[in-house]
Amino acid sequence: MSVIAVYSVKGGVGKTTLSANLAWYAAVVGGHRTLLWDLDAAGGAAFLTGLDSARKKRAGSLFARERDPASLIRQTAYPGLDVLPADESLWALDRQLTSLGKKRRLAKIAEALGREYPRIVLDCPPVLNEVSAQALRAADLVVVPLPPSPLSARAFDLVADAVRETGKGHPPMLPVLSMVDRRRALHRDAMAAHPGWPVIPWSSAIEQCAVRRAPAGTFARSAPGARCIEALWQGIEHKLSGATSR
Repeated sequence: MSVIAVYSVKGGVGKTTLSANLAWYAAVVGGHRTLLWDLDAAGGAAFLTGLDSARKKRAGSLFARERDPASLIRQTAYPGLDVLPADESLWALDRQLTSLGKKRRLAKIAEALGREYPRIVLDCPPVLNEVSAQALRAADLVVVPLPPSPLSARAFDLVADAVRETGKGHPPMLPVLSMVDRRRALHRDAMAAHPGWPVIPWSSAIEQCAVRRAPAGTFARSAPGARCIEALWQGIEHKLSGATSR
């Protein structure tokens, strides 16, 4: 079982879209039974996989062991891909986890879910708080989508500091320049400053994910943006298999 946390301290960088697409590739192309676990109260992950919003606000209850996570998981139309959706109850999750005083509550839940799901993708909230800290402790790899600007290195440093605070055995981090428009000099400069970072281009196909409520691979797999996400997923799988072999 491997947990991939998709985390950024800044909103609007395509975090949820990237989470949903990576989960789709892991399930449909990789053949891993995959859980997309939405920890962002905005609740975009379920929407992007074609699911309607939950009627009852119960996502936060599983952390207090009031509810079995399996009772909240919903199947998507894609084979092997399930979603543990977010709802408005997660707005209070930071306070709830702090009051519980259990630093690895999220990791323990993920370990239990890992008996059914070889891949768990966490769509983390774009904040630095106890929720994000617990997600990072649970992760085997942290994917960090970043804006293509001079502030990208600073944003990554903030995430890196948060990850290092999880302890000596902190997970590896994978920075990704997201929503890159190569026509813009500022974006080209960001790519030149970080030549080893994967790039997800601005793409109409990726934008269409929100319109179609579906991962890009389902309707435009040959589009440049979808191909870049698939290459990123392949790189992630390579990292995870390397970590497992060690």
